[in-house]
Amino acid sequence: MVEKYLEHVRVEKRLAQRTVELYALDLQKLSEFAAVGGIALLAVQNAHIRRWVAQMHGGGRSGRGIALILSGWRGFYTWLGREGRVQSNPVQDVRAPKAPKPLPKALAVDDSVQFADWRDQSADPWLEARDAAMVELLYGCGLRVGELVGLDAIASSGARGWIDLQAAEAHVLGKGAKRRSVPVGRKALAALETWLALRDGADARTQQAALFTGRHGTRLTAQAVWQRLRQRSLKAGLATPVHPHMLRHSFASHVLQSSGDLRAVQELLGHANITTTQVYTRLDFQHLAKAYDAAHPRAQRKGDKG
Repeated sequence: MVEKYLEHVRVEKRLAQRTVELYALDLQKLSEFAAVGGIALLAVQNAHIRRWVAQMHGGGRSGRGIALILSGWRGFYTWLGREGRVQSNPVQDVRAPKAPKPLPKALAVDDSVQFADWRDQSADPWLEARDAAMVELLYGCGLRVGELVGLDAIASSGARGWIDLQAAEAHVLGKGAKRRSVPVGRKALAALETWLALRDGADARTQQAALFTGRHGTRLTAQAVWQRLRQRSLKAGLATPVHPHMLRHSFASHVLQSSGDLRAVQELLGHANITTTQVYTRLDFQHLAKAYDAAHPRAQRKGDKG
């Protein structure tokens, strides 16, 4: 039956050879599980599949890996059903264990400040002023990269977002076309004023409304911001390459560490649901746990000296 199914997906469905090989491995695993339990493949029930999923998960296989295996098994039993060999698909309602959601990567406070303060003295002053202002806004305001590149230098009827230097605010268009205003700090304001003086001065390279532009005067893309930040972080000597969302995570984590006000962080980030923001409480707890381990005499593990 397995060989006939593999021939079916190879010839009739015209799947790639590598995909067929992966299906073969998945079905070999299914056959092994069934053989150990003394169960014929046509007699496999939903409870058997769930037990085998638990065994794979207990053996250390990831949720994603199990999901791929289940997909292969599900396709096999769907085919058997069409062939009239089984009455129901035992894999139909079985789902892989959810993979733990990774914590967002955030810089330490010292690294964030080092990165925001760093200046490349050898760079083109126009590009340096622009990049420094971008870093200050991303870390100082917690903007998404799409919100950053959507900013205009001044407000207008068609603007997605703009900077109000007088009010020290950035008005952005976030996810779900929701607008919000965030405060712009002193350091970011100074960096913006330096950048705008060059952007609009005698050496101006653009007449665009966009706040951040490239060498040829067109609005900067999100991809370009990613590339510039990565290069800048490596030059600045940071151990980890920095990307825009890392600065947003750092902003959220550091504000929460200092204030403890989760609702305020939610508003600043523009999260529709506070459960999205709660991931930063886990980051904050990690920070506290490290401080505890390093400082408290009762935190030392067995075998540690001191």
